[in-house]
Order: sequence, then structure tokens, then C-alpha cells
Amino acid sequence: MNIDSLIRAVQKELGCGVDGKAGPVTWAAIHRRVCGDGVPGEPPPKLPPGTHQKVDARSETNIATLHTAVHQYARALVLRAADIGITIKVISGLRSYAEQDALYAKGRTRPGSIVTNARGGYSNHNFGIAFDIGVFRGTSYLAESPQYKAVGAIGTELGLDWGGNWTSIKDEPHFQLRPKWAAGITEREMLAGLRQRIAAGTAIYA
Repeated sequence: MNIDSLIRAVQKELGCGVDGKAGPVTWAAIHRRVCGDGVPGEPPPKLPPGTHQKVDARSETNIATLHTAVHQYARALVLRAADIGITIKVISGLRSYAEQDALYAKGRTRPGSIVTNARGGYSNHNFGIAFDIGVFRGTSYLAESPQYKAVGAIGTELGLDWGGNWTSIKDEPHFQLRPKWAAGITEREMLAGLRQRIAAGTAIYA
């Protein structure tokens, strides 16, 4: 199914105008289906006390690398996406500084294409607060799909930061749980704070 056909199928299911173009009316309908009739910007609903229902094995392996505070959010995202017929898996979690530096080298000092602009210590993945998801059709991974935006709406409603909302470099598969102390500050400032906390042995979410 190509993108036009997929959008038309989504529009037909949602009962909005079927024209194959994902405009404001379509995205508003997706938001209502995923998030209900709440007003964007309102506080997200509280998750049930500890979402402990296990998801697929690949996701669980990557979720286990994350800070424990993030576990229930990652599982809730997988489960709520499934509720609307979207299959996602958590395909990346914690990365060491060395692993981040190796990714940064791709397309620069090592063969391959550039996949990140963050060196070790300058990615939220290095602190276990961020994860990437993949959309799947059966066993096939979809690198690009309009469904990433629908999952982004779910993640935002859960209280996660979504990379698709970033203004400089959009990263639709990326989600992260921002600590309360980092509310209202920039990503650069938050990363500096995370490095300082790790160096000082201070809890990330304290």
C-alpha cells in the first residue's frame, strides 16, 4: 500500500474527507481518535500505577536498558499504539558514550551515512531517559510511515517529549521522559544538567 492509499484508508476509517492528503482536518481526527476530546496542552492523564504488562521481547530487551522511571511509559506507548492498530517496537534504548561516539563517527570518520549530530554525553540516550521506536507491518520495519505521527500524538498525551515536535532536526521515532527539574529549559541545558548529575552521583529524576 502506498502513502496515498494509506492516508485514504485512515481518512475513511476516521470518517473525515477522503482526499489522500494528510491536512489539518485529518490530523485533528487522528488526535481525537488517539487522545480523545481533551484540549492539547492540558496535563497528560496519569498512567496506571506501574504499567507492568509485558510487551514483545525485542521491546522488553531495550526497555530494560532504560531508567526504571521510563519503563512504564515505553510499555504504555507500545500498548496504546496497538489499541489503534499500529504495531511498534522499542528498537533502541540506552547507549554508552562509546556507542554514541561510534554512531557519531558514521559518515564522518567511518563509512556510512550521518545518523546523529550528538557525540557521547550529548544525547539523551546516554542517560537512559530516551528510546526510539520502529513501526512494523507484520515483521517488516517501516523506516517511514504516517503512523509515526499518530504514535507521536500518543506519546505526547502520555507526557513524553516527542522528537517529531523538534524544530531543528525532527526525529519522529524518538521519545524521552523529561525530568521535572528540566521543565522550561532547552535540550542543551537539560543535557548539561544530566552530565552534571551523573558526575555528582545525583539521581536523574530527583
